[in-house]
Amino acid sequence: ASTRPQAGRSAARRGSAAAAVRPELTIGFLPLTDSAPLIAACERELFAKHGLQVRLQKFPSWDAVTDALCAGTIDAAHMLASIPVAVAAGMMGHRRAPLVVPWILNRNGQGITLSRDLAAKVGADPATLAVEARRARASGPPMTFASTHRFGTHELWLRYWLAAGGIDPDADVSMTVTPPPLLLAGLRQGEVCGFCVGEPWNAKAVADGVGYTAVASQDVWADHPEKALAFTESFAADRPDVVGKVLAAVGDASAWLDDPANRPEAAALIARQAYLNVRPEEILPRLGGHYDMGDGRTKEYPLHPMRFSAGNVNYPQQKHAMWFLTQFRRWGMVRGTPDYAAVAARVFRGDLYEAFAKSAGLGEGGASERPETLVDGVTFDPADPEGYATGFAIGHPSEAEPVDVADEVAVAVG
Repeated sequence: ASTRPQAGRSAARRGSAAAAVRPELTIGFLPLTDSAPLIAACERELFAKHGLQVRLQKFPSWDAVTDALCAGTIDAAHMLASIPVAVAAGMMGHRRAPLVVPWILNRNGQGITLSRDLAAKVGADPATLAVEARRARASGPPMTFASTHRFGTHELWLRYWLAAGGIDPDADVSMTVTPPPLLLAGLRQGEVCGFCVGEPWNAKAVADGVGYTAVASQDVWADHPEKALAFTESFAADRPDVVGKVLAAVGDASAWLDDPANRPEAAALIARQAYLNVRPEEILPRLGGHYDMGDGRTKEYPLHPMRFSAGNVNYPQQKHAMWFLTQFRRWGMVRGTPDYAAVAARVFRGDLYEAFAKSAGLGEGGASERPETLVDGVTFDPADPEGYATGFAIGHPSEAEPVDVADEVAVAVG
């Protein structure tokens, strides 16, 4: 992992006595547009405003930032929202420190990009892609698709979209994992036929002429949860005041980001070499929900752009954690039937969010049990996660004996 000089350091130097009593934190992030709340909180000195000294540390992969957080070498992290759930379900090694999510950083704003030579054949239709996948499999090696983490949201959006078109990700194509900044090279070199990743890498594939955006992730699930702000469970328990200050600063930054008037400045901030190291014009349009798909189509997302604050974005809905578990169950990534409710309640901590909102005098939309319907027309009812997980025509639920996933989390604690 590489480390940049502390953002906002000039503010910290003003008044050494004040700086000395501020808690010093390191927060990990990956170079993606949806790390913007953390970057804005540093660059606009919002962490300092709330009494913190924060250093942002850039990581090359989700495994690297997860390892650092679980090991305690960083204090918090920008993270795919499904990874803390996978940790709790024992899918990433039982000795990992359990993670908690008191705050969702954003909704929407990811994409599925395909190689340019598929644009005229496939467009946005996964069923047509299925025809191409079967043809490739019959004549040679299967098509290869990449995501950024085996248990990440990008993997789940990609699998869901492929399966909606009749493609079995585990039988009809090959799946691989590549860190976000390296995906374009794989597409350019013909190593993959497509990938799912966060922005700006889909927009950059279009700008570089190597791919086109088949669908945005909000086409797969409108207003889906995406990145989380994660802490270890022990840090959240031992330092609730510090967690509250982090949430206050990130909340201020998130509200600033959702103001359309601030987006040009935001794009310029996060484009800097220390952060994403791309051109601002590769960030700005999609930050506002304006998509050049790269194959002659343009799309506008007035209702479902990448959002950081408005519309109860930040509340960690336990039904979303349960949905991630249903997909782990669907694809045989978790053994047997998980304890959906117990894991969701332990990881997605609405109680921590509500405590912060109350102390800050904020209104919040609270928890939701409303069913969600995705691109294939199948409705997820959080009252019956197991029926949903095992009810898909394409899926590979494990036939292993059911396990108590809450006990596996307890093993991780011990």
